[in-house]
Amino acid sequence: MKTLVTLLALTPLMFAGPALAQDRMPPIPAEKMTEAQKKAVADYKTIRNTDLVGPPWTVLLRVPDLVVPSLQLRLHNQQNSALSPKLTELAILIAARHWTNSYEFNAHYTLAVKAGLNTDVIAAVSDGRRPDRMAEDEAILHDFCMELLHNGSVSDATYERALGKFGEAGVVEAAGLQGYYTYLAMVMNVARSPSPANATQKLTPFPR
Repeated sequence: MKTLVTLLALTPLMFAGPALAQDRMPPIPAEKMTEAQKKAVADYKTIRNTDLVGPPWTVLLRVPDLVVPSLQLRLHNQQNSALSPKLTELAILIAARHWTNSYEFNAHYTLAVKAGLNTDVIAAVSDGRRPDRMAEDEAILHDFCMELLHNGSVSDATYERALGKFGEAGVVEAAGLQGYYTYLAMVMNVARSPSPANATQKLTPFPR
């Protein structure tokens, strides 16, 4: 009887173990960084005028040569995208939701609202639903991104709609955003990077 009670007590822990094993790649202490990592940290600070902290950067630091190119893509998306900030943030949220990356979704939720994306649209994306009320440009981008993520390509009809609305540069930007934020989400998912303690947008995995 005692053995049975012990097993019952341990069972939840046995099944919860992998789910609780978070943060496989926490920040690297400065004293343990290689020279290449220290240089990447310094280059990051020079370019962004802020310290390198938090995922995905602390994870990417395991491969120092990835830090600056990844940051340059991020800054392009922020400053020089052919898509508006609202559409850029919508595309990012779609990728984050597809890969169930709460860190990415939470980080861009506020930016999306600030850029003018309706919270009802964000809520639907978070739920995995097609938003009911989207502006025309939002609907075209949403359908393009979803089709690309789920099918690995887009149909001629979807392509032509996006091309007509955003031009070739906008189509490349939309596809590039899915690729870039898929890359970051995958890296953080493998590292099991935890969301900040004050995160409000915590995604749950889709049913399989």
